[in-house]
Amino acid sequence: MTQRTSTPAVNRWAQLWIGVVCMVMIANLQYGWTLFVGPMNAKYHWGRTAIQLAFTLFVVTETWLVPIEGYLVDRFGPRTVVLGGGLLVGLSWVMNAFASSLPVLYLAAVVGGVGAGGVYGTAVGNSLKWFTDRRGLAAGLTAAAFGAGSALTVAPIAALIERRGYETTFLQFGVLQGVVVVAFGFFLRAPRPGEVPPAPAADRYQPPRDYRPLDALRTPMFWTMYAMFVMVATGGLVVVAHLAPIANDFNVANEPVSLLGLTLPALTFALAIDRVTNGITRPFFGWLSDHLGRENTMFLAFFLEGVGILLLLRARDPTSFVVLSGLVFFAWGEIYSLFPATCADIYGKRYCTTIYGLLYTAKGTAALLVPVLSYLSEQKGWAGVFFASALLNFGAAAMALVVLKPARMRAESRVLIPDAMGITRI
Repeated sequence: MTQRTSTPAVNRWAQLWIGVVCMVMIANLQYGWTLFVGPMNAKYHWGRTAIQLAFTLFVVTETWLVPIEGYLVDRFGPRTVVLGGGLLVGLSWVMNAFASSLPVLYLAAVVGGVGAGGVYGTAVGNSLKWFTDRRGLAAGLTAAAFGAGSALTVAPIAALIERRGYETTFLQFGVLQGVVVVAFGFFLRAPRPGEVPPAPAADRYQPPRDYRPLDALRTPMFWTMYAMFVMVATGGLVVVAHLAPIANDFNVANEPVSLLGLTLPALTFALAIDRVTNGITRPFFGWLSDHLGRENTMFLAFFLEGVGILLLLRARDPTSFVVLSGLVFFAWGEIYSLFPATCADIYGKRYCTTIYGLLYTAKGTAALLVPVLSYLSEQKGWAGVFFASALLNFGAAAMALVVLKPARMRAESRVLIPDAMGITRI
């Protein structure tokens, strides 16, 4: 009996770290992209706006196709989807290396978005299936690899661009990232019956049944979470997209900041700190939600994010700008662990990859709202943008306790009702 319970524990941690490695390998497609924009524009003079359209196409395809990729995972298993995703991830950067026109660059972005979405959705969904008892921590660790994974390769990529040019960098890192994802993807699989340790009887996060995707879409809880996801993601993406313009407008971008034994320009320091906090927050808040409760943790995180955004508006000295931007990213990145864990809590593990894929499209919806707030910044200044972003976070925090938590408790109480003969009806 001891051997049977110890083997699954070893297997599931191995599966978790396989997913983490795959996530690290796709992180550069989003977080490393900014390093290539300047060199590409210097060579072809396409204009930064035209080049950044490729990034928009990547984000849209990376998010909006995850439901389809999640369905394929639930039907055929994680290995097939990750192997295909790894091939597309590598191909996209190889295409970038030889792209001499904008249409080819845009096509490469779509290819990369499809591949990255397949890997992302599979890794997160598979971790939820293996860790029914620690969903918050497992989803947080997996998502953290995407949030902070590029920190390991930003310096080598920048150095290689300087020495050999951006084309060689795209080619070499594209091949490397694709090969690693494919190699590790061969060992990825879903748990078999009996391999996942049973959750404690008192665990409040065991759903009474497994919902099918269409059934989940019919529940008010799904659309409540979708709205909350959009509200929180919008504020964070605004800061992600505009951190450099904000720093320049606040006149702190090039001011030196000394922290943690390092001295760097404020914007450079902020970018480095933000990637670290954006990674740390995901397992931290995921772990906290396993103990404190999902909705309670959402309230704390979203409220903290709103406060951080308001404080950042007043950050007119370089040190406070670095610290407060780190706080904003710390309170924002947790959505990528809290929402998948909550999704599996409510709808079960069987179809959780597909259902979370549907919920994850909220990130793409939020990305479409960012230009609206960008226009607001041009017309009204940053104060209006910051206040709007903070209000969205405060609203989502309130919804977590006032709407989502009561709805989930009512749904759970209705699903299992013992009758007079002791028979449970669903």
